[in-house]
Amino acid sequence: MVQFSGSTIQISPEDCTGCSLCVQNCPARSKKEEGKKAINMVPQPPLRESEKANWTYFLSLPDMDRGQLNLGTVKDIQLLRPLFEFSGACAGCGETPYVKLLSQLFGDRALIANATGCSSIYGGNLPTTPWTSDGEGRGPSWSNSLFEDNAEFGMGMRLALDKQLQYALELLEGQKEIVGQSLVADLVGADQSDEKGIAAQRERVARLKANLAGREEAKAKDLLSLADVLVRKNVWILGGDGWAYDIGYGGLDHVLASGRNVNVLVLDTEVYSNTGGQMSKSTPMGAVAKFAAGGKPAMKKDLALMAMAYGNVYVARVALGASDAQVVKAFREAESYDGPSIIIAYAHCIAHGIELKNGLEQQKKAVASGHWITMRYDPRRREEGKNPLTLDNKEPSLPLEDYIYGENRYRILQRAHPEEAARLLERARAENAYRWKLYQHMAAMAD
Repeated sequence: MVQFSGSTIQISPEDCTGCSLCVQNCPARSKKEEGKKAINMVPQPPLRESEKANWTYFLSLPDMDRGQLNLGTVKDIQLLRPLFEFSGACAGCGETPYVKLLSQLFGDRALIANATGCSSIYGGNLPTTPWTSDGEGRGPSWSNSLFEDNAEFGMGMRLALDKQLQYALELLEGQKEIVGQSLVADLVGADQSDEKGIAAQRERVARLKANLAGREEAKAKDLLSLADVLVRKNVWILGGDGWAYDIGYGGLDHVLASGRNVNVLVLDTEVYSNTGGQMSKSTPMGAVAKFAAGGKPAMKKDLALMAMAYGNVYVARVALGASDAQVVKAFREAESYDGPSIIIAYAHCIAHGIELKNGLEQQKKAVASGHWITMRYDPRRREEGKNPLTLDNKEPSLPLEDYIYGENRYRILQRAHPEEAARLLERARAENAYRWKLYQHMAAMAD
């Protein structure tokens, strides 16, 4: 247990994987002891029993009042209970922090369609699951579908929710005498744009259920069964780059074109991670992977640029290691947008050939080198007469080789075929520079 500034970081001693990622990135350093931070790696056996007791006590503490927190800040979000915990992912996985964040921000009212891949394996490693519920018993509804149809699967969740809400509103109108006209008006006109509004709507729904309890009329029973759909829900379609860029791209494109209110989270490891490291359309030029043993000769597919072409799709490209605040902003903007949204998240992976404890530093280098441009495209800004595209990182300042040669997937080619590696490096430099200028030009266009 570590205490600072009135807060506690409590570790579950029997669930910690020892990846040391948290210690590596902890910014709070001791002023008294050299090398000590607010959290440190120590042998587990001497602390196991005492920390088990602390952990048990920690679990008994009530959840924070979400309405009292500023969920636009990273520090306040860390006071929320994650509804995704103790997964079976690789120790130090780059995907799971994004999934954890999703669960903290929206997990109490989320429906999740998860494509087959790493995230479906560590997300549904039955008979256990890392998805859980809060102190009120609320948590995400999660289900796994295939590579080729996961986007459509999530779209089905959205269509079902919309139809249920439509029917519930029709039933409310017909049950005014039973429910009460003022309550019906409040339920229909509720502002659920923030946590306080959602909490207030849940209280109204509880009153609605109390008014309907024991009623035998068929429509009253229907309304009782649908009451919870009156609280704002969000649908998240979740998967890796193998799904989003390759096998499931046709379905993803169809869903983005639909205009429906769905949120897509692409956990981009730039390779088919779960099935052994095969090349995907997201794999960068010059990286070695299965089916690209001589280094991938083509550039990485720009999924963000393709999605922006629709004009009415919220698009963000994020990297936690470069800016956690930008990631939070993108998640909150995407969820609040009444239409399709897609977040493409850089996720370091063991297939990259790095020590995963250094993953966030590699993400930072990916952005600084121009390989990964962080940005947000918000169609609402265009409606306000503003440029919808915002670039969230500065002009690239790190030589590309300083980023890529920190990873074994690039070093392999450099050792085996140095001339080809040098040629692909030059091509990648030129392509990255072009893409940066393209994005810069788009972001600088007159409002």
